[in-house]
Amino acid sequence: MKLVKNILKGVSVNSIIGDQSIAINTVVFDSRKVVDNDMFVAIKGALVDGHAYIDKAIKLGAKAVVLEEMPVDVIEGVLYILVDDSQSALATIAANYYDNPSNKLTLVGVTGTNGKTTIASLLYQLFSNLGYSSGLLSTVRIMVGDNQFEATHTTPDSLTINKYLSKMIESGVSYCFMEVSSHGIHQKRTEGLHFKGGIFTNLSHDHLDYHETFAEYRDVKKSFFDQLPKSAFALTNIDDKNGVIMLQNTKANKHNYALKTLADFKAKILEKSFSGTLLTINGIEVWTKLIGEFNMYNLLAIYGTAMLLEQDQMEVLTAISQLTSVSGRFQYIVSENNVTAIVDYAHTPDALKNVLETINDIRSGNENLITIVGCGGDRDVTKRPKMGHIASQLSNQAIFTSDNPRTEDPETILEQMEKGVTPENYRKTLAVLNRKQAIKTAVKLASDGDIILIAGKGHENYQEINGVKHHFDDLEEVTNCFNQLKN
Repeated sequence: MKLVKNILKGVSVNSIIGDQSIAINTVVFDSRKVVDNDMFVAIKGALVDGHAYIDKAIKLGAKAVVLEEMPVDVIEGVLYILVDDSQSALATIAANYYDNPSNKLTLVGVTGTNGKTTIASLLYQLFSNLGYSSGLLSTVRIMVGDNQFEATHTTPDSLTINKYLSKMIESGVSYCFMEVSSHGIHQKRTEGLHFKGGIFTNLSHDHLDYHETFAEYRDVKKSFFDQLPKSAFALTNIDDKNGVIMLQNTKANKHNYALKTLADFKAKILEKSFSGTLLTINGIEVWTKLIGEFNMYNLLAIYGTAMLLEQDQMEVLTAISQLTSVSGRFQYIVSENNVTAIVDYAHTPDALKNVLETINDIRSGNENLITIVGCGGDRDVTKRPKMGHIASQLSNQAIFTSDNPRTEDPETILEQMEKGVTPENYRKTLAVLNRKQAIKTAVKLASDGDIILIAGKGHENYQEINGVKHHFDDLEEVTNCFNQLKN
């Protein structure tokens, strides 16, 4: 049980009706989860307004309610806490409820369009290999030391974040690396957290179904750095034109990394192949199993972060050479007849372009490159023709197929992708609605030495159709196709 007056510290409260010296059991913002003596936080969401469920929460036993609009009739024995912003209040309340765990470890946030999962996951891997008990909050998984938990959002709600940070403190975790999405920032999920560092990866076309303009999307990302304290570091990709903008108003110590311009942390690629990359980082030669220019940016962010966290340079470079790729990020297998299949999460135009350019840069040119790609339903429609154009332009064969159609007609999504295909590339495209069949088709089309890229879903092991998630794993499907060729 926690005293309400203690968990309200730092919350901007307009007025209180009732006794704030009462103790509550836990904090919830989903009325269905309320039990006796809980605090219910009513949040105005995009689809549902929690204020409509206040009476239900009280009937289920809520003894305290945080809200933005006071009801006409208040119920005796219930504490009402009026605030301007319930989401912001929830973030501070969640941190206080769990005794502010982010103050007790080194928390580093990673934001940007592409690379968040890879950088956060590889930092977790790196610091674990350096001997630290580490934590991870990512799209792919949540790690508390060696214990894994399922992830449901890129940036979880503030209660979930603080719950897992608290578990990390209990487990002796010293460093936690966290993906920070634009949704998470905009919905105040990261407020009340004490970050020791922030990393900016890059900014490109994404989430314009949620953010009305690219400028708004950029400024939401920037606000994360605006809120960093003086004691933190802010590390930005200076090769990205938005890299400087991110740090314009931050109080944190500013640092940068780059491949193409002068920077605090700089790399130069020497050799590249499907088995790995030879590069120099700040003049020291390193071999990595990771592939592609985009991954070299990720490595620079990781190296820079480790240096800013005062780790030994040579130990870090040695550990970098041992890092392995993240699930669903440029994962590849080779069939018995020498066909390479690559599974990658690339689901934005920029990410797809990066992966295809990486493959084209490494291959000899005699092999065919077959790309399987779709676009998610109920998401930004403006990127669909761009994805179609990039796939058809940079591949020998592009197969358009379903991604997660959600509640949309998958045929309509494919038609919108096809609008981006220029006349000279029409002959290189196929539309195969069923994703499993699309993978089978690609494998049948592929000859000795050819390359198949399966883009868009990466680590996901499901396909969402009309609100139902069906098991589907790209790597599993292409592996089964390769195995069938043996028989």
